[in-house]
Amino acid sequence: MEFGVVLQTDPPVRRTVELARAAEAHGFHHVFTFDSVVLWQEPFVIYPQILAATSRVAVGPMVTNPMTRDPTVTASSLATLDEAFGPRTVLGIGRGDSAVRVTGARPASLAEVEEAIVVIRQLAGGDAATIRGHRVRLQWAKGPAPPIWMAAYGPRALALAGRVADGLILQLADPDICGWAIEMVRAAARAAGRDPHALAICVAAPAYVGEDLAHQREHLRWFGGMVGNHVAEIVRRYGADSGAVPHALTASIEGRRGYDYAHHGRSGNPSSAFVPDQVVDRFCILGPPAAHVEKLHDLAARGVTNFALYLMHDRQLETLEAYGRAVVPALQDR
Repeated sequence: MEFGVVLQTDPPVRRTVELARAAEAHGFHHVFTFDSVVLWQEPFVIYPQILAATSRVAVGPMVTNPMTRDPTVTASSLATLDEAFGPRTVLGIGRGDSAVRVTGARPASLAEVEEAIVVIRQLAGGDAATIRGHRVRLQWAKGPAPPIWMAAYGPRALALAGRVADGLILQLADPDICGWAIEMVRAAARAAGRDPHALAICVAAPAYVGEDLAHQREHLRWFGGMVGNHVAEIVRRYGADSGAVPHALTASIEGRRGYDYAHHGRSGNPSSAFVPDQVVDRFCILGPPAAHVEKLHDLAARGVTNFALYLMHDRQLETLEAYGRAVVPALQDR
């Protein structure tokens, strides 16, 4: 299993770079950031600073979308970073949530996400792409294209990820839900004639190492609210009890009453007050290091290849240090 950290690009920039350096020092492989430029600082301005201050980690958004970033811009940005620093980028992409909704825009359709994945892969890899009937090429791009991982929850999105993406991002750490999603995405890959086990499977969820579970839950409850935005769309499309998605996923938004993006991704988010402790425990990873190792072993046994740790709480450096000392080695030794 490889490890990544997910950061918010709150000012000052130097703090984001310091956390990225700490993650690399503790054995992490990836440094991801939110990509919602109204709520946080512009990540593609910060990536060169992270890459210059580190020697090994790959960087990228978790996740971007084709509505606020034109695919040609995304492809050129990634190819430029890889030309300057070597192949050290990875792209997380999805339909869009906070980045689009705070401006009154709509999330991308799955067809638009698919087109974006194809175009970005072609252009960043040095190949030509057809855009609105025009053949376009980044003449200077040499490739290879960076890995493109797609964030998905619902059956149609999971099928698309299995058919066209290089990997899947699951933004929760519930082993049973992850097992269901991995089966769905691998079945779609197999049906498309792809090797289902060649796809990266990245679980992205908050992790907090410590002994005070009540304190940890209060700091991580925001995540259930964030995931709830996506689950609410799934419920609108498929229904809460249709059987199309696990009941454990749809039941997680019982009691949800809207969402205020002013507090998105932050501890104490009042829009997440509906999230019960059991959902926090299922969707996140908390407790002492041994509890993290146990849950990550369970996820790895179900096919998870990467874990990206959301670091939005009050013991950021302590959690990175604990992972570097006790968690990362245990999963890599496995």
